[in-house]
Amino acid sequence: MAKIIVDSASDINNDLFDCPIEHVPLHLHVDDKVFVDDEQLEMDVFLEHMENSPNGAKSAAPSPGSFLERYLGDESVFVVTLSSKLSGTYQSAVLAQKMYLEEYGKKFIHVFDSLTASIGEGLIALKISDCIKKGLTNNEIVDSANHFIKSMKTYFLLDKFDNLVKTGRINPYIAKIASLLNIKPICGADGKGAITMFDKTRGYNKAVKRLIEIIRENTPDIESRIVGISHVKCYEKAVAFKDELIKTLKVKDVLITEAKGTIAIYANRGGFVVSF
Repeated sequence: MAKIIVDSASDINNDLFDCPIEHVPLHLHVDDKVFVDDEQLEMDVFLEHMENSPNGAKSAAPSPGSFLERYLGDESVFVVTLSSKLSGTYQSAVLAQKMYLEEYGKKFIHVFDSLTASIGEGLIALKISDCIKKGLTNNEIVDSANHFIKSMKTYFLLDKFDNLVKTGRINPYIAKIASLLNIKPICGADGKGAITMFDKTRGYNKAVKRLIEIIRENTPDIESRIVGISHVKCYEKAVAFKDELIKTLKVKDVLITEAKGTIAIYANRGGFVVSF
């Protein structure tokens, strides 16, 4: 038996899995209010607080204890976390692994640094689930998932930069100019766990076309891949992008999920993330 543990930035639905999966929530801070990023989170309420606050919303990694209690049981455990360059979640999961082994003894627990976020984490978890279903050994699952992580690509399109400005991640002057000129940056994971900007265009439609060009140029095997899209309250955009991917690149399949609070802090309302 085996189970998968993900953090709440994974933006993945439990009904997609054939094996047990558990979510460890991050905590989201807006001024003096704390939101737990779990299934009880009211996204509209959280977004309203975030958008109305003059201060930036921030996320806090789960404690090692949050992971430790989920490591209990007889199953082998596979853990997928946010990129270690974006959050302390990976470090908490690893520390919990050491705590478990010291207190309870030998057990198979492997923690993956996803080097990505959002639906990218979710696709890694789905890959692990598929390996479990095929009956691969624990070590074979680790090797297969690591290979998948190294080949993964993640991009995102933002509609606005509000919270990124509030948290100091984007210069307010640059963000204002970008907004006035309707500039849409195409950002994503750099393959090492950090975020970088790949290109920028004027206008959303041009940004979508350019993103599809970037995917085509950098992913020769895109037709064999499953693409995940996680959106922040912009389902229609996600569906339109899915249709364009299928028509233009003939991808194998596309999954659409709604982002949870952690990713909404970075993507803001109207933004979406694409991983494959």
